[in-house]
Amino acid sequence: MARPTPTIDLDRLRRLLDGVNAFGFNAVTGGYNRVGYSADDMAVRDWFAREMGDSGLTVSRDAVNNLFGRFGPEDGPCVMAGSHLDTVPEGGGFDGSLGACVALECVRAMRDAGIEPQTAIVAVATAEEEGRFGGMLGSQTIAGRVTRDWIDQASDADGVRLADAMAEQGLDAHGALDAGWEPGSIAAFLELHIEQGPVLERSKIPIGIVNGVSGVCFLQVRYDGIANHSGTTPMEMRADALAGLAAFANTIPATIAAHGTEQSRITIGKVELQPNFAHTVPGAAEFSIILRDTSEEVMHKLRADALAHVEAAAKAHGLKFSVEEKSWLSPAGLDTGIRTVLTEEADRLGYASLVMPSGAGHDAQTMQSFCPAGLIFIPSRNGISHAPEEWSDWTDIEKGAQLMLNALVRLSA
Repeated sequence: MARPTPTIDLDRLRRLLDGVNAFGFNAVTGGYNRVGYSADDMAVRDWFAREMGDSGLTVSRDAVNNLFGRFGPEDGPCVMAGSHLDTVPEGGGFDGSLGACVALECVRAMRDAGIEPQTAIVAVATAEEEGRFGGMLGSQTIAGRVTRDWIDQASDADGVRLADAMAEQGLDAHGALDAGWEPGSIAAFLELHIEQGPVLERSKIPIGIVNGVSGVCFLQVRYDGIANHSGTTPMEMRADALAGLAAFANTIPATIAAHGTEQSRITIGKVELQPNFAHTVPGAAEFSIILRDTSEEVMHKLRADALAHVEAAAKAHGLKFSVEEKSWLSPAGLDTGIRTVLTEEADRLGYASLVMPSGAGHDAQTMQSFCPAGLIFIPSRNGISHAPEEWSDWTDIEKGAQLMLNALVRLSA
């Protein structure tokens, strides 16, 4: 007897995503605000857990509020699939949340078709992926990679400690130390995500199959100079913290040219000036530096050169400086076997696909350190993400979701 062929119910998937995006929506900006361990982040997890339970899954949570919905055998290894529900401030409606919804829809479609997996499927909605406290906390907890020192030191841009933010929501951050899954308990991890870049749309290809994910280094830099009257302080006698920041920023292209690759990225994304007044020379500048590349060796070279330029700019402008490394996520090459499964299933469905790297970090890269992992991309309109304008077309979403479904059926058989 032929095995039933499950199909994605696109309307049901759309309703599920709309339900997620009812939480944290800013009607003025069109952005979504479910930053890790905020009230809206916690509320959407409660709602999503009910959706899992209503779909017949066995629902559980761990110490960091990862959500798990198990379908199939209670014992033995599982195939895990999903993504995150948290957002960046004023983020888009597809980043992460779509992948979590697709995983649940795949399980629903399998149940509709009467398919009972031989290997359990666990739909997951991971916690604090976006980086309020460094990122990937949920998947790092699953993989057993969280350390006590990291928990004790982690804080957000406003100085709020991870442990305090979690305690406010009734969670014990140190519980993450004992929440790792047992080796061999996850046979494979799959994630669907929007590309967050322009390559697929420009190439008119609906499916990306990721072969590797860039690492991320997060540096926090502070320049301290002298705040002074902007009209009475001669230009040559200033210790201008913003001038030092600008001088460093101008060195970024040279750093990439000397030590980087086509996959290298260096970004100053957040800047705070003190006293931040129009008529005062800036006395202090605090800013972030995010370095990315698919090679860890290249990342180390970029970091060393960037720090040399940070120091040189400080000396040139008479500034004191300090640097704190907030986090380091190593790049990861994703599993070739899972990639073969995804490529073969895309071909079977008649979908054009492109093997490509990811410049953004994802849970899949963390999970690759624990089990074979795969990552599916769908196109992002105009390559925009982390913004209210983020959008992916539903025709592409349907293809990506169907590919995920086919892969899960195959891997769980």
